[in-house]
Amino acid sequence: MKKVLLIDGSSLFFRAFYALPLLTTKNGLYTNAVYGFISMMENFKESYQPDYLAVCFDQKGKTFRHKEYEDYKGTRQKTPSELDQQWPMVREILDHMHIVTLDSPIYEADDIAGTLGKMASDQDYQVVYLTGDRDYLQLVDENSSVHLTKRGISETEKYDLARLEEEYQLTPDQMIDLKGLMGDSSDNIPGIPGIGEKTGLKLLHQYGTMDGLYAHEEELKGKMGEKIRDYKAQAYMSKKLGTIYRQVPLDLSLEDLAIGEYDYDALRDLYSKYEFSSLLKKLPQDYQGMAGEDQAQDMGYLVLDGAEVLAKCKGKDFAFYILQEGPVYHGYKPHLFAFKLAEDKTYILKEALDQNQLRTLFSGANKKYTYGLKEAWTYLLDQEVEAENLVFDPEIAQYLIDPGQNDYSMPRLYQDYFHEQMASLEDLQGKGKKKKSFQDLDQEDLYQYASLTCQGILRLMEPQRKQLEESNMLGLFQEIELPLCEVLASMELTGVQVDAQVLKEINEEISTEIDFLEASIKKEAGVDFNLNSPKQLGQVLFEKMGMPVIKKTKTGYSTSVEVLEKLKGQGPIIDDILRYRSLSKLKSTYLESLADLIGEDGRIHSTFKQTNTATGRISSNDPNLQNIPVRTKEGRLIRKAFVAPEGSCFVDADYSQIELRILAHISKDDHMLDAFRQGQDIHRRTAAQVFHKDQEEITDLERRQAKAVNFGIVYGISDYGLSRDLNIPRKEAKDYIDRYLDNFSGVQKFMKDIIALGKKQGYVETIFHRRRYVPELSAKNFNIRSFGERIALNTPIQGSAADIIKIAMIKVYRALKDSKSQAKLILQIHDELLLEVKEEDRDKVKKELVDLMEGAAKLEIPLSVDVSSGKSWYEAK
Repeated sequence: MKKVLLIDGSSLFFRAFYALPLLTTKNGLYTNAVYGFISMMENFKESYQPDYLAVCFDQKGKTFRHKEYEDYKGTRQKTPSELDQQWPMVREILDHMHIVTLDSPIYEADDIAGTLGKMASDQDYQVVYLTGDRDYLQLVDENSSVHLTKRGISETEKYDLARLEEEYQLTPDQMIDLKGLMGDSSDNIPGIPGIGEKTGLKLLHQYGTMDGLYAHEEELKGKMGEKIRDYKAQAYMSKKLGTIYRQVPLDLSLEDLAIGEYDYDALRDLYSKYEFSSLLKKLPQDYQGMAGEDQAQDMGYLVLDGAEVLAKCKGKDFAFYILQEGPVYHGYKPHLFAFKLAEDKTYILKEALDQNQLRTLFSGANKKYTYGLKEAWTYLLDQEVEAENLVFDPEIAQYLIDPGQNDYSMPRLYQDYFHEQMASLEDLQGKGKKKKSFQDLDQEDLYQYASLTCQGILRLMEPQRKQLEESNMLGLFQEIELPLCEVLASMELTGVQVDAQVLKEINEEISTEIDFLEASIKKEAGVDFNLNSPKQLGQVLFEKMGMPVIKKTKTGYSTSVEVLEKLKGQGPIIDDILRYRSLSKLKSTYLESLADLIGEDGRIHSTFKQTNTATGRISSNDPNLQNIPVRTKEGRLIRKAFVAPEGSCFVDADYSQIELRILAHISKDDHMLDAFRQGQDIHRRTAAQVFHKDQEEITDLERRQAKAVNFGIVYGISDYGLSRDLNIPRKEAKDYIDRYLDNFSGVQKFMKDIIALGKKQGYVETIFHRRRYVPELSAKNFNIRSFGERIALNTPIQGSAADIIKIAMIKVYRALKDSKSQAKLILQIHDELLLEVKEEDRDKVKKELVDLMEGAAKLEIPLSVDVSSGKSWYEAK
C-alpha cells in the first residue's frame, strides 16, 4: 500500500518555535522554528517512509470562514517577529528538498490537507496527518490516522479509529459535533457557553449527534437545557466553522507529491548558513562540507617515541594536544600526547615525555598552540615545566567570538568553521553508566581524535585571529584570556586546605538544629508529615492550618521561598520552615559534599571554568567555592573549615564597590564621580541626593534603600524587582527609581545610550572590548526585549569588573612568580582574591596585593581594595 504524509506546516512551525529556545546564528538570525520544523519532518519522514509528501500552510488574512463569522480567530495574538522572519527560511529549505508546499488565500491548511487526504484514502492509500491541531481527528478513517505532536519536537501520539473509540467513544464525524457544542477558544469559535469537553461528550454519548440532541431539545431541563436551546444557531455555526472542507479545488494529482531527490548542494549551504550542525550530519557524507570548498583531508598520524618527536619539533612552531580523562590533581595521567607541524602528519606519543624532554620542547621562542590551554598548563606546572610562548587556543578564541555559545568543543568548531564532521569524545565513550574509559576504547579512534584536534588547531588560527582583530578583541585574547590560563591552572593545582574535623563539627551543629526545627514544625502543625514534600507541606499550611493561598501549581499549592516570604506573620511555623530549608540546603550542598571532595593532600581542588559565562566572569565547580553562602551566619561558618597550613595564613583582598566605580567611570555621572573622589559613602550620598537631605540626616533604612537601587541599576532592576527587594509597594519603588535617575542624570543617559547602541550594532562591549551580542533587543516580545535591555545595561559593568579582576590575577601571579615568593594565589571569588602566605610575609604581601589590584586599571576614579588576613578564610574575610 502506498503511503502519503500530509503535514500541517503552520501548526508544526508554531510548535517548534514555542518548544525550543530562541536560537540564533552568530549573525543574529532567529532559527529555532526552522530547525525544529525540519527536524520533526525529517525524523517522521525517516520513520514513516512515505511515497508522497506535502506540507500545507495557512496564509495571513481572512478565509471563507470569516464570512460566516467575522470574529473567527479574532483572539489570536500577533505572530512574534522572531517567528515571522523564519517563514521564508523554511520555505526555501522545503523548495530545495523538492517537497510540495500548498497554501491558499481562501482555505486553511487543514482544508488543503483534508482534500489531499480524501483523494489518497479514496484510492486506498495509507494516509498520515502530522499536526498539533486536534481538529484533524475528524479526518480519521480506515486508511487515515492523525499523529499529534506532544512534547517538544520529538514525541507524537497516534490517533486511528480504535484510539478515537477508546478515548472518546466517538466516530470522526461526531468529533465535529463535539466542536460545535464546546467551541474552541484558540480559534475563537464560541460553541455553547458552559459546555466543555466533559459535558459535550456526555450529550453525544446520549443523543449521538447534534441533530439528535436538538431533536430532543424540549426534553432538556434546567439552565443547561435553556442554554442549549438559546444557543442553537451558534452551535450549528460553530460546527460549520469547525468542519474541515475537503473539496478544495487543487490543480495537482497525488503523483505530483511523489518524494524526489533533495538538492544536497543547496541544503548544505543553507544548513551551514543557519548553523544546523545536527541536520548537516544527516546529509550524505559527500555533502557535509561547504560547496566549492577544498576539503582538508586528515593527513594521518605516526606513532613515535619522545626522542623522535623532540628531534622533529624542537625549535619549530607546533600544535599539541594532551588527551587526559581528568586533571592531574585528581590522579589522572595523560593518555597520550599529540604534536603537529604545519603540512605534516600528527605525531602520537603513547608514553609521557620525561621532565627534561618536556622542558626542552616547551622552552624557547618558537610558538606553541593547543586546545584546552588551561588543562595543558595544569599538567606542565605539575611537572615543574616553565613553558614559553603558548600563544593560541581555539576554545578561548571562540569563547570571545561568540560568548553565548554553549559548546566550544573541537567537533563543534569543525562543524562551524569547516562544515565537516568529527566524532566527539562523548560519541566514542558514551555517557552515564555506559561511559567507557579511554583504556576501553579503540586506540585508533583516540589517535584519530587527537590527530584531528591538532589539525583543527592549526586550521582555526587564521579565521579566528581575523575575527578577533576585526572585533578589536585580539588584545583581550592575548593579554588577558591566554595568560589567565596559567593562573587558573596554578590555582587548581594548589587547591585550598580544609580541616575535615571543623567541617564535621559544623555539620553536627547544624544537623542538631535541623532536627529541632523539624520537631518544632510538626508540633505546631499538629500532624506528622514529610517536611520535604511540597505537596504535603502545602496541604498542612493551606488546608489544615487555613493560611491564605498565594499561588497554585499543577500539582497543588506552591510552597516556594517567595510564597513563604509572603506568609511571614502567619505564625512562627513559617520562619521555622524557611530556616529549616536554608540549613538543609547548606548541609546537603556544602557540608556533606565538601567532606567527600577533600583529597589525599588535605586540600580541595576546585575546577575553574573560563568559558562558562557570557559576561566574562570565571566560574568554579566540583565544588563551586564561589557560591558558598556569605549572607547567613551558618553560611559564613563554612569558611572556618578552610584553613592555612601551619606557619601560614590567608590574605584576602576584595575590590570595594568595583561595579559602582565602573558605572561612575562609564556614565561620567558628576555626583557619583564626586562621591568616590571624596571617599564618601556612596549609598549615603545617593540617599542624600534622592531624599534631598544632608548625609548626616540619612537613616539606616534610607541608606539601605539607596544601596538596593545603586546595585539594582547595575543589573537593570525594575520597579517590580525593587519593590520585592525592599518589601515596598511597586508605585513607591517606581517613584524611588525615577527620583534616582532624575538626580543621577549621567547614569540615566548611559542607560538610554547603551540600549540604543546595543540595538543599533547588535552587541555591547566592556571597557576592554569584550563583546556580548544582544539580539533580544530587537525582539517585539516585551519580556524578551526587557531581558535584552538588562543584558545591555549589565554587560559593560559586570563584564568590565570581570576583566579587571582577571588583569589583577595575572599581575599578582606574575609578581609572586618573579619574586620567587612562597605565597600562592589559591581562590578567586568574583571581586575577591585569596592568597596563602607565610606568616612572616603577611604585611609585605598585603601591601603588594593592594598596589597590584588597585593598579589593574585606570578609571576616572581610583579602584579601592580592602585587605585582611587570618588563619582561616572566615577570619581573613
